[in-house]
Amino acid sequence: MESAGEILVLPFYGQGHLFPAMELCTHLASRNYNPTLIIPSYLSSSVPESLRSHPLIFVVDIPADPSDLQPPPPKVPASSGRGGGRNLFESQHQQLGIGIETYLTTRCKEEGYVSPKCVVVDVMMSWSKEMFHDFGLQTACFFTSGACAEAMDYASWKEGASEMKPSDTKILSGLPQDMALAYSDLDRKPRMGGRGLGRGHGGGGSHGPPGGDRMKHGPPGPGQKPKWLDEIEGSVAMLINTCDELEHDFIKYIATQTGKPVWGVGPLLPQEYWKSAGSLILDGKVRSGGRKSNYTEEEVIQWLNGKPGKSVIYISFGSEVGPTNEEYQKLATALEGSDWSFIWVIQANSGKTGPLLGIQNDQEGGFYPYGLKQKVGDRGLIIQGWAPQLLILSHPSTGGFLSHCGWNSTVEAIGCGVPFLAWPIRGDQFHNAKLIVSHLKVGCKVSSGGSSHPLKQEDIANGINTLMSDEEIHKRAAVIQGCFASGFPASSVSALDVFVDFISKMQLS
Repeated sequence: MESAGEILVLPFYGQGHLFPAMELCTHLASRNYNPTLIIPSYLSSSVPESLRSHPLIFVVDIPADPSDLQPPPPKVPASSGRGGGRNLFESQHQQLGIGIETYLTTRCKEEGYVSPKCVVVDVMMSWSKEMFHDFGLQTACFFTSGACAEAMDYASWKEGASEMKPSDTKILSGLPQDMALAYSDLDRKPRMGGRGLGRGHGGGGSHGPPGGDRMKHGPPGPGQKPKWLDEIEGSVAMLINTCDELEHDFIKYIATQTGKPVWGVGPLLPQEYWKSAGSLILDGKVRSGGRKSNYTEEEVIQWLNGKPGKSVIYISFGSEVGPTNEEYQKLATALEGSDWSFIWVIQANSGKTGPLLGIQNDQEGGFYPYGLKQKVGDRGLIIQGWAPQLLILSHPSTGGFLSHCGWNSTVEAIGCGVPFLAWPIRGDQFHNAKLIVSHLKVGCKVSSGGSSHPLKQEDIANGINTLMSDEEIHKRAAVIQGCFASGFPASSVSALDVFVDFISKMQLS
């Protein structure tokens, strides 16, 4: 069968953006398109051989130095705000931009060259759109987060949430009433305990063109104009890593407000995830990539097999952000006093604000709860480094997930029917937590207070007990899981079909 055409796909730096982009490529290939995934070379090892050997998918590795992802010494005092992170990605953008331009220029000179149908650009790589437009290529913006976060940011700005007073509650026109804003929703003083490269804090929002003339820094404050409005300018459509089954109202709202076609094309999780719906998912076949861990997948399975159904709380803050050292210690104490079994994943450089009194740190400078394992015995499993998250979430012994509510983790757990104890830390995580607790009603928050109400050990302990024992939350999680019983959402299958039809007709117009 003759190919329907080529689609270029440009993800943002980091695996949290690369993985959904790779899954998008497989879905486009299943519709007889030739996706070309463009990545910096230091991400090459994260692309599995199964994708590289796919007959319709081509991977372009642009030579790039990973050291350019490290922030340079600040040129301004830290007290001056986000400006000190100005160059966090500027050099990387320049390097990647030059490589892409060279690649496209070379291709244009080839005999029989046929222009790609479209370029799907991660919204955090919006600096590249002008470059692609110079080659006569149309772009569609790709959001690896969910629709709720973008819709809430827009509605909060449009309706003047920044002017709210402590006693105010604001209904956001066009969005579900259960997502009404309380003043506490705007209270988001950062509590960074980890290094983040993603959207939502000082460095993660640094997108700009090669040359850095329009570099942007960090997220807008609550109620301020959302940056994604500028980032989608010049694009013909928006693709969001979500589905109607979860976020129909939010997808519809964004489409209405922007006047652009908006499609939920996710959740863009591994094909094995959808094929294993309702059964155990083995991460080793999906995404382990040889990452270091103090437990093997088989050892984790054996430990979980020894626990009663829904008796284990899984605790993971991902690889980019986490609580402070002080908050980690409160969590450790809460787990020690709890009756529930737990798996706690601790990343290197966790709680990097530095050692506090009575807290020891591992050799890499991160927090580690020394002595906890001896106190709780077999009731706790403490994993350092990589953890088989899909396996843990899909195991019948897992009954709850204490999470920062990053989008990938959120949809993975929802699809496995695991409810949440939400502990958001930055950016879209606050909106994701509100979606989980207030709209989907599949979880509770670790604390209802903002930065003016410091998190207490009792908040964590009470949150764990509530999550693990609340039958209504568990029933609701099972109902929503049922939406994915047949695998990849039907609404997203239809959306992808409409998208490729859209770009095909766009070429003819």
